[in-house]
Amino acid sequence: MEVIICGAGRVGYGIAQKLASENNSVTVVDLSAALIQSITTDLDVRGVVGHGAHPDVLKRAGVARADMIIAVTYSDEVNMVACQVAHSLFDVPTKIARVRAQSYLQDDWNDLYSRENMPIDIIISPEVEVGKAILRRLNTPGAFNVVPFAGGKVNLIGVRINEDCPIIHTPLRQIPDLFSGLHASVVGIKRDGEVFAPGQDDPLVPGDSAYFVTRAEHTNRLLNIVGGQTSKARHIVIVGAGNVGAYVAQQLEGLHGIRVRLIEKDKSVAEAAADRLKKTVILHGDAMDANIQEEAGVGDAECILCLTNSDSINILSGVMGKKIGARQAFSLLNDPGFQDMKEELGIDMVIDPRASTVSSILRHMRRGRIIDLYSIENGKAEVMEGEVLETSPMAGKSIAEMDISAGIVIGAIVRDGQVLTPEPSTVIRSKDQIVLLAERTALKDVEKLFRVSMEYF
Repeated sequence: MEVIICGAGRVGYGIAQKLASENNSVTVVDLSAALIQSITTDLDVRGVVGHGAHPDVLKRAGVARADMIIAVTYSDEVNMVACQVAHSLFDVPTKIARVRAQSYLQDDWNDLYSRENMPIDIIISPEVEVGKAILRRLNTPGAFNVVPFAGGKVNLIGVRINEDCPIIHTPLRQIPDLFSGLHASVVGIKRDGEVFAPGQDDPLVPGDSAYFVTRAEHTNRLLNIVGGQTSKARHIVIVGAGNVGAYVAQQLEGLHGIRVRLIEKDKSVAEAAADRLKKTVILHGDAMDANIQEEAGVGDAECILCLTNSDSINILSGVMGKKIGARQAFSLLNDPGFQDMKEELGIDMVIDPRASTVSSILRHMRRGRIIDLYSIENGKAEVMEGEVLETSPMAGKSIAEMDISAGIVIGAIVRDGQVLTPEPSTVIRSKDQIVLLAERTALKDVEKLFRVSMEYF
């Protein structure tokens, strides 16, 4: 696939890295010669220095033969115009734009992105997606990741396995017999830095990060069993009143019994947040100052959410918050190098803003009938939801009869709105929705499972 990415910043880099690793032809456009030099040195991509919305620059980038343009610069307007130019002058089939300003995202203006007006096929708002991910985690204490699939009927739950977990050293095939009626399948395990799709004879061991696929209504029971369930946070302190922090605070204001305090260093940003938020107490000050954190009540807080644009501030303010007395610290980290260091840093949960963005884009690039997708552990594996059509190789076969590679584990089957536990004897039917995990090396095999003809779509 020929893809043009406008913007070589953190998000653009992450998307280019993922797409290039899968042998797509990627060209990155950015005004910064330094960023282009860096990305073309690190990755197998082509670079063009120039303005991403200018027709001549896009032409040099090869937009006339592109299958997709992904505009993720820091300017919403540049992203929108780039998609408009790609459509009007070069007839690019798929156009994706990152839009951060909430005004552009209001339901009242949905017609703005119609084919007749501003023809953008997919709008991505990383700030909103990150905010939703934080709220899901707050609502599911004990899990380090929560992602819904199948219209909310199924959850992907990430849980850290500790010494007191009652299912350690137990072959996975025996777990359903131990807890009658529980629908929960272990589809992925991260151990010693590597992610793999486990076999039925593999056990969980202390220190694992386990990924379960479970019925949504069984989530709390699962967390009680694996020892991850704790009480929900009622007193929350947020560091940073930018797009993410203000969005999370606004959503929390609508929940009963939750107290939110917000620390913001920039006075103008703090004032803007004060105009937007009605119940949140806003403190103008530096979250790196212990006195400010104590004034915000961090010592009595169940959770401190560190959501500024600076990784270092998010790490250090989270560490300080834990030292002062916060029960948990969540930190927004852009640099993948920091994300594997959460235990060493004392951070309870790392929020990766690129994961949701990359997953949203990959959803529209996967061939076959892929409905939804989430990339985990910096792209080492993907959890997908796919629909089985009549011409799929899976249709009419039992799971035991199917040629499924070792890097794929089926976690759930949704049929006529009901969630089924996958068994070797389960026969896959047309229109079933399958939720599975695939290791990076098995992604092409997943596309083959969901293919509908010789030509993917």
